[in-house]
Amino acid sequence: MTDNEMIMPAIDVVFFDVLGTVVDWRGSITGEVANFLRRHEAHHIDAGAFADAWVGRYDAAAGAVRDDGRPYVTLDVLNRETLDVSLSEVGIAPSGLPARELDELTRAWHRLKPWPDAVAGIAALKKRFIVAPLSDGHTRMLVDMAKFAGLPWDVVLGADLFQAYKPTPQVYSSACGFLDVAPERAMLVAAHGYDLAGARACGLKTAFIQRSNASDPSKACENQSRHDWDFSADDLCDLARRL
Repeated sequence: MTDNEMIMPAIDVVFFDVLGTVVDWRGSITGEVANFLRRHEAHHIDAGAFADAWVGRYDAAAGAVRDDGRPYVTLDVLNRETLDVSLSEVGIAPSGLPARELDELTRAWHRLKPWPDAVAGIAALKKRFIVAPLSDGHTRMLVDMAKFAGLPWDVVLGADLFQAYKPTPQVYSSACGFLDVAPERAMLVAAHGYDLAGARACGLKTAFIQRSNASDPSKACENQSRHDWDFSADDLCDLARRL
């Protein structure tokens, strides 16, 4: 099916990647890091570069669970570990800072700001489909994020339910199982090609959303072609119109 075909697809459930697709993770983390650095008078450190270094460790940390046999831990645990590494890299000893402050900065991932079209786009799609996040975030993180950003999900499925990180096949297949939907009647919406490829391999339809500043900095060379998927759109409101 192409974007030029106006036939309504047989879809019951629309899943959404969240980090980068629905919320601006890099921009949001940069803002929280800037406040943290100001409080500690670390004016010599560039907040954007630090945020990219922190976010850029996300995939390798998740990969230890996904590919290297580490038992599942939540994204809060991984982000706290990579925060310590990122601070040490710029000459700040985590042991010299109050643990509660580091925990609070880690919880910045629960307070990510939505892209301007996200709430309206999800609400429009919700009128015709079940809408749910399908994210590496765990349930509490996604619930907090939804309350903070006003994201109108029908149901929240966190990675802790699957005990796995994308693009592990069980994430996509188990999500379909939880909502009692055949994979071919579900769609994943994402701004990341690797995620869409994982969903497509499990039989889901795919929709690519073009986002600036959405990629994991460690995947700067990832193919972001909008022409490889069932649908592509400029934003979530545009996708709702196309569907």
